[in-house]
Amino acid sequence: MTFVAIVAGILLATAAAFTSFRVVAGPGTLDRVVGIDSLVGIAAAGLAVWAAYSDDTTVVPGIVALSLVGFLGSAAVTRFRVRDDK
Repeated sequence: MTFVAIVAGILLATAAAFTSFRVVAGPGTLDRVVGIDSLVGIAAAGLAVWAAYSDDTTVVPGIVALSLVGFLGSAAVTRFRVRDDK
């Protein structure tokens, strides 16, 4: 189980690095919003890996709350965003 958790952590860290690049270098606001939403999903997946590795279920409400906040934040930004100038 330790090997699987380490591999999952490395893959999540790599995904977070690539997604962070998209957030910084994104040409438009929607690219940045999608990147930040992906980072929230990666963080929730990291918490889920930690919960499975440590057999600690106290972080599960945190995973649910993080997922809800990420969804609501993305929905609010896409609803009220200003168009990019071309």
